[in-house]
Amino acid sequence: MNSRPLPPGALRIQGLGKAYKRYARKWDRAGEWLGLGVRHRLHWVLRDIDLQVDPGEAVGIIGVNGAGKSTLLKLIAGITQPTTGTIERGGRLSALLELGIGFHGELTGRENLWSAGALAGLDGATLSACLSEIAAFADIGDYLDQPVRTYSSGMQVRLAFALATAVRPDLLIVDEALAVGDLFFQQRCFERIRAFRAAGTTLLFVSHAMSTVYALCDRAILIEGGRIIQDGEPRRVIDVYNASIANRLGSGDLRIVTAGPGAGSYDRGDVRIEQVQVLHQGQPVQTLVSDSLLTVRIEVRFLRDLQDPHVGFQVRDRRGEAIYMTHTHGLGLRIGPVRAGERIEVCFSFIARLIPGDYSFTVGVADGGLPGGHLERSLTRFQEAAQFSLTRNLQAAHWDGICNLEPSCQIQRL
Repeated sequence: MNSRPLPPGALRIQGLGKAYKRYARKWDRAGEWLGLGVRHRLHWVLRDIDLQVDPGEAVGIIGVNGAGKSTLLKLIAGITQPTTGTIERGGRLSALLELGIGFHGELTGRENLWSAGALAGLDGATLSACLSEIAAFADIGDYLDQPVRTYSSGMQVRLAFALATAVRPDLLIVDEALAVGDLFFQQRCFERIRAFRAAGTTLLFVSHAMSTVYALCDRAILIEGGRIIQDGEPRRVIDVYNASIANRLGSGDLRIVTAGPGAGSYDRGDVRIEQVQVLHQGQPVQTLVSDSLLTVRIEVRFLRDLQDPHVGFQVRDRRGEAIYMTHTHGLGLRIGPVRAGERIEVCFSFIARLIPGDYSFTVGVADGGLPGGHLERSLTRFQEAAQFSLTRNLQAAHWDGICNLEPSCQIQRL
């Protein structure tokens, strides 16, 4: 291990693993206590985790339930101890993990602030100075002096987050707990997290809400089966994660691209997307003016007979977040049965009423239209299939946001 102390907010993990003992029979544990030999086997929930996080980074940790995300955060926070490996942290850490962790149900909210604050390393003087601000941020009114067992899950999250962020930490860990809060409070939490990040706080954030990972994080890691299988830019890691989910939901035979610009693309060998073009007035373009008519042309070759194929697209922003998506089935259209070797061209046209910036198309093919605009089986997806940029339309009214709603306005003196 490197003996030099880490700078505030830094994190270094080497060879980390966590295993729990599993016993086949309820008496085997007692047998071990009595010296009758090893009666358990180890169940590894994390294995061979190596992770370096620099001060000020915001890292989103994603993966399916049971992948090991929450266990990793508990190890980093020191709530549980590793079976193998080492964890080094720089500076003060604050963690918001499982709902209610660190709170005693019979104590009032105010009493819990003192006890949980002391466990978090806040001294009495600091807590006294922050108490009114914590109460104001939590905004639970008279419930602050009621037993925590009478709180709703949202009220517990309010109090826990207000305490965890009363003093800016060097390293902030946030698990899925914020998902139970109301929208208004979530927005206040994210504003505080962004302020902490601007001041240099390192963030480790677990969430199943990919939009939040896009918004808060500049790096993401994907954990699968207790191991880190992807580490990099959020859009690439999330694309691979989504492809993995599609594979789980399907027949499990998708071939997934895990690296490079097309990371997260996949196919099953049923169909091939041969060309994707962005067109304006029939000509390929890379840059055009907002509010212009844009066409995405998708050329598809079928490698097997299919009864009900459909083609779709996503428009994604610079971060990789989808801002619009549809497909032929969703539009009420049907391609009809196709034979192996057949080729088709599908063109989607729309007015690009979007804020100036850089965008990309993701395109895909599925088979089997279902009620409600759903599709039965995804066959292929091509990430980053084409890119385009929009410049401001100087002839249009000034607006800001994501898309131009073209509102009408009437003014009348009363």
